[in-house]
Amino acid sequence: MSSQPHSSPSPQIASIAAHSAPLPPASQTVLDWLASQQQAMTELLAQIVNIDSGSGHEAGTRAVAAVLRARLESAGIAVQTLPEPGWGDCLLARVPGSDAAAAGHLQLMGHMDTVFPLGTAAERPWRVEDGKAYGPGVADMKSGLVMNVFVAEALARFGGNASPVHLLFTCDEEVGSPACRHVIRQHVQGARAVLNAEPGRISGNVVNERKGSYRIDFEVTGVAAHAGINPAQGASAIDALARKILALHALNGCEPGITVNVGFIQGGMASNVVAPLATAHADLRYSADNDVQGVLARIQAIIEEESLPRTSGRILESRGALPMARTPDYILECYQRSAALVGFAVQAESTGGAADSGITSDMGIPSLCALGPVGGYPHSEREFCDLSTFVPRAQALALTLMALR
Repeated sequence: MSSQPHSSPSPQIASIAAHSAPLPPASQTVLDWLASQQQAMTELLAQIVNIDSGSGHEAGTRAVAAVLRARLESAGIAVQTLPEPGWGDCLLARVPGSDAAAAGHLQLMGHMDTVFPLGTAAERPWRVEDGKAYGPGVADMKSGLVMNVFVAEALARFGGNASPVHLLFTCDEEVGSPACRHVIRQHVQGARAVLNAEPGRISGNVVNERKGSYRIDFEVTGVAAHAGINPAQGASAIDALARKILALHALNGCEPGITVNVGFIQGGMASNVVAPLATAHADLRYSADNDVQGVLARIQAIIEEESLPRTSGRILESRGALPMARTPDYILECYQRSAALVGFAVQAESTGGAADSGITSDMGIPSLCALGPVGGYPHSEREFCDLSTFVPRAQALALTLMALR
């Protein structure tokens, strides 16, 4: 965990009033309206949590998109639906700014897909216990979607944002954005900053740096033989795979930030057969500062080398998510000042988990992540959203959008 060092505010940010000074009328009106929307936020979140929208479930992600579109349009916000066959719909919404000369827009982002299979919402639907909401995708990241919608509505109703604010909600982030990557690159282009509403950490922290990732699926082939009668005539793919795993894991720490993990293996035919085939999946995590192409070349060499005579390895598939470079201080500090004005302190941390903010960072756009309501244990039955953080996180985001110039 790390927090950003202090630095002088960027001239790109209009200063936010000190704690004792009154906020501009538009800002205060936005804060007051958001404070009155706790119940409406909760009801909208419950509605979309009870819709299955696992990655690739087109009907589900389209249903979530339709609910959110209806709320945005009821506030007079212009919305486009961008179909992605095989995945569902993306949503693009725009709130104009008051400064016609503003260069670029501010981008809010989120994803409507979850990791959960069809039927999960029926098995364990929305419920609230002790101020925490539970259900599939409640934190990752349907609460962030709802927060973004209400912040956009507040700005559309009352103004206060000099720069235009755009929303983009995608539908395949949980599997690495294979289809929506091009949507992000097309529609986020020209943004001056990206604020991504992935869930706030359990500590309340936001994320100012993310690792990138690769999943590398590979196979090892050998020669089958009877393990009792003529084992020497065989060449064990499992033996060769085991040696490759050790070599791959030895890459951990080869550069600061590099981690490699072989997390899935299978192979062989029977205990009395020298294994002719074995397969595995490797996970690589890296930072924006790493020589990832160099590390990938080393991984490929390990997989393809003849670890044992008469065995061979090859990569079947490799796919990855980009890292999010460290957020510039001026954006984080703007959010921290905004949070302080509505009563909470927040620090930043790095994480090994990837997100679509890696794509926007790769485009050269400063990005800050995990601005959504505080949640925990995503991708599990224990996933929760702390409902008490809904309003203050929305207020802090709104003030940040009004302060960024």
